[in-house]
Amino acid sequence: MTRASDTQGGPVTLSKDGLPGWLDPVVHAVETVRPRQLSRFLPPEDGAGRQSAVLVLFGEGAHGPELLLMERASSLRSHAGQPSFPGGALDPEDGDPGGDGPLRAALREAEEETGLDPSGVQLFGVLPRLYIPVSGFVVTPVLGWWRKPSPVGVVDPNETARVFTVPVSDLTDPANRATTVHPSGHRGPAFLVESALVWGFTAGIIDRLLHFAGWERPWDREKQVPLDWRA
Repeated sequence: MTRASDTQGGPVTLSKDGLPGWLDPVVHAVETVRPRQLSRFLPPEDGAGRQSAVLVLFGEGAHGPELLLMERASSLRSHAGQPSFPGGALDPEDGDPGGDGPLRAALREAEEETGLDPSGVQLFGVLPRLYIPVSGFVVTPVLGWWRKPSPVGVVDPNETARVFTVPVSDLTDPANRATTVHPSGHRGPAFLVESALVWGFTAGIIDRLLHFAGWERPWDREKQVPLDWRA
């Protein structure tokens, strides 16, 4: 079995060996979900778009299962100030976008943005590639288990404002769920957690994972919050 720590040369592969039982529904969701069930925005058929990857990292904290998120610096040109998964564009050294390139990119970006030690991460799944029209990114969500947690925090304040974890129980709490309406008119799910409004692509992925893993609880879809919401 090849672990994620083999990023310095050998191939990076996926493994479901030894995952905690509570991740079983997530593994099943990843194996069965179809692209259109995740988003109506799929990669352009002409191959346009910048290939990128994000790390959807599940860990286990003081309050049970949790997800690692970060808040992007307000000075960035793309998705400034938004909470997001660690991630970014593939570099040439990451390799083939159709091979293990997205796996390498997800780990590399997470290390660069949060200080995460990739050797403690076990990658176990990849969701279908999705498209973010506003930035032109074609994104591969890569799922991982934080097998050996390491300290994380802001590495470069020019890129990252803060790094934080969110208990899954907070994400499934109906009181923390809402709908945002973008100026374009697009409506999407949102989460009000850790003094942050998680919306857009990141919230969409979390929403679908909770749904297809069977963790979703009924919530008020008529409750709306503005994009500039602050706790």
